[in-house]
Amino acid sequence: MDEFSLTDHFLIAMPNMTDPNFAGTVVYLCEHNEHGAMGVVVNRPAEVSLGELFDQIDLSLPPGELPGQPVYLGGPVQTDRGFVLHQPLDNWNSTLAVSDDTGLTTSRDILVAVSQGEGPYRMLVTLGYAGWGAGQLEQELAQNAWLTVPANLDCVFDLPAQDRFRAAMQLLGFDPLALSGEAGHA
Repeated sequence: MDEFSLTDHFLIAMPNMTDPNFAGTVVYLCEHNEHGAMGVVVNRPAEVSLGELFDQIDLSLPPGELPGQPVYLGGPVQTDRGFVLHQPLDNWNSTLAVSDDTGLTTSRDILVAVSQGEGPYRMLVTLGYAGWGAGQLEQELAQNAWLTVPANLDCVFDLPAQDRFRAAMQLLGFDPLALSGEAGHA
């Protein structure tokens, strides 16, 4: 049997999702294998901007739009740690290659490069991540907690946070208002 992987997919919370960490969210899955899954919530801005975050770590950002961009709440795990979802993949000290052109980096060198105007051309910075143990995500999928669709990172990098859920749903090709949280059987 082939390994089932949802790496480089969106997890879209079903309307019946009651977990406050995930209700109304879109998660970009950065890794999914027999050991578990991890990703970052891409549509939940924190109350801190990139400029404020960079000030806290003694780095400055070049003038422009970047300092006002939000940092995101990436999930309930390691919320004191930063994660940078970015394109291009490039060669940072601690990067998980998600696809040929997308990475998730946790090392400071990417932030230093951004402060010097030499960072990736597309990025989203999160505090924390979402993680599932072996078989846990598959169980949640079987319980109808999530919809899945191959990711289109234009939804993440080019749209405001409040538009990302609807854009991810539109990738499925149907009206999200027609969804039911109940599983059906023929």
